[in-house]
Amino acid sequence: MKRAMMQIYVKGSGEAVELYLKAFNAILGFNVKSSEHTFYHAELDICGHILAIAEANDDMHKSITGNTMQFCFHYGEGNEDMVKQAYEILKEDSEILFPLGPCDFSPLFVDFIDKFGVRWCLFV
Repeated sequence: MKRAMMQIYVKGSGEAVELYLKAFNAILGFNVKSSEHTFYHAELDICGHILAIAEANDDMHKSITGNTMQFCFHYGEGNEDMVKQAYEILKEDSEILFPLGPCDFSPLFVDFIDKFGVRWCLFV
């Protein structure tokens, strides 16, 4: 296997890419725009890992199957600022499932669904 990447399909991929670039200090890599404000495919390099974003289309419900996904980013102790930055940028219009704070396995953790419907687990 050459590589593995995470893939997200969202409505408003242009806005999502901009927000995720800022939230995760990501670098936009290979990308193909499908219109001025949407992406057919965009690869974001987040700490050496690839998060791919694509525009969800109206027929997508026919091909989406399986369980609900959650993207977990384990930053490691000493990187609390990275968790806080991502959360502060993504929390607007999000559904907070577990507020930012300590949990059983981490001194800083948050679990939420962002405005694009993507579920995130961020912790040190």
